[in-house]
Amino acid sequence: MGGSTFSVLGADVSIKGDISAKADLHIDGHVDGDIACTSLVQGETSEITGAVTAETARLAGRVRGSITAGQLVILKTARIEGDVFYDALTIEQGATVEGKFAHREPEPKLSIAGGTEAL
Repeated sequence: MGGSTFSVLGADVSIKGDISAKADLHIDGHVDGDIACTSLVQGETSEITGAVTAETARLAGRVRGSITAGQLVILKTARIEGDVFYDALTIEQGATVEGKFAHREPEPKLSIAGGTEAL
C-alpha cells in the first residue's frame, strides 16, 4: 500500500485549530492555527494565521505567523507577516514579507574518531 496521500482544503473551507498531516496539503481556504505537514501548497486566496512547518512549502496567499521549511518558494502573490526559517529559498519578484529571514544551519554531527583531538 505505497504511494503518497494528498489532501485539499477548498476555498470554501475555514478551519480553527492546528493541522498535523503526514500527507501533502493543498490549502485554498482559511486556517486559524498551526500547520505541520510534509509538503504545503497554498493557493492565492488562502489565509493562514499560525505557524507553518513543512519540508517543502510553496506559498501564494497570506500567512500571519512564522514559517519553517526546508525548501521554500514564496510566489509573487504571497503576503507574509512573520519570520521565515529555511534551508533553500526562492522568492518571486512582487512577494511581500514583513519579518526576518534566517537560514537554518544544519545540525552539527558529533563524531569522535579514535579518541584523539587536534588542538
